[in-house]
Amino acid sequence: MRAITYLFFAGTCAEALQTYRDVIGADIRSLVRFGDMPGASSDAKDKVMHAELRIGDSTLFASDGQTAEQSSGGYAISLQASDDAEAERLFAALSADGKITTPLMTTPFASRFGMTTDKYGVPWIVTTSQAAFG
Repeated sequence: MRAITYLFFAGTCAEALQTYRDVIGADIRSLVRFGDMPGASSDAKDKVMHAELRIGDSTLFASDGQTAEQSSGGYAISLQASDDAEAERLFAALSADGKITTPLMTTPFASRFGMTTDKYGVPWIVTTSQAAFG
């Protein structure tokens, strides 16, 4: 059994996926729009029904399927950078037009650790791996 996080966007899924591809090197494995399905409404045809995104060895699913405004909480996607320079690049890119919760800093467990919510409302934790800190 595997558990896969499913991210829901309010019409910005395709844009968010392109951003994640550009910023963190994510691989968009599949993308199906509502318009690809028979009987799709014309106002939803360009929205993403289902997408699969690979980040390293991890998989995320994504969709514009939730039409009502929703409140998410209790989760964040954690990226473990290979070194401080990579952590700083990732944090800056994901923080752009978003909201920084914890600025990128040195902690007792990592040489870089920071928390931000990107402009799409997805919370991220960026940290160096333990090996990079040692």
